[in-house]
Amino acid sequence: MKVKKKYYVVWQGHTPGIYETWDKCLLQVKAYPNAKYKSFESKEEANNAFLQGYGSSAIPISRSKKNNVGESWKKYVPHGSVAVDAACEGNPGNMEYRGVDPYSGELIFHVGPYRNGTNNIGEFLAIVHALALLKKKGQQQVAVYSDSATAISWVRRKKANTKLNFDRSNEAILEMLTRATQWLNENTYSNPVLKWDTEKWGEIPADFGRK
Repeated sequence: MKVKKKYYVVWQGHTPGIYETWDKCLLQVKAYPNAKYKSFESKEEANNAFLQGYGSSAIPISRSKKNNVGESWKKYVPHGSVAVDAACEGNPGNMEYRGVDPYSGELIFHVGPYRNGTNNIGEFLAIVHALALLKKKGQQQVAVYSDSATAISWVRRKKANTKLNFDRSNEAILEMLTRATQWLNENTYSNPVLKWDTEKWGEIPADFGRK
């Protein structure tokens, strides 16, 4: 009897991603503290679970109410754009962020979760991450969409105006903020950073679906 193929999602490991063999998955989670991973029976389930984040029910994005953004946004958002979003379980709490292709749903990057962060910080880091990645690729006309007016204003001011207290538990977030601020002050970019119109378009495609 043929063994059914499985797909392995690693949310938290040496290199988060989707792996097609247990051996490759094991390399990413072995000796990694609090690794988070799970197997799925189809690639679609694995892709959706990875996009929705650890602890999700892996509902296909097309059926997920939170991710059902309709079609109207396609009249305004150019192909090739990057949509970013963050999630934070508590305030402060476990913070993560990601960027996706709004048309295909393809995950472009995913960072976290990190302890004792805030949603605004995650939104800010996500925008800067997208800008730095696009500049590195020479794609400086690609638009970046965020549903956070606060994060967009922080990027324009080149500084995160956060009141979060930092200690050893969230020093990794402080390091990321420092690098992001340094990047904004040492680099120029021409990518439009635009507000996603949630009221008219629905949730941004990068949304984690946990509201």
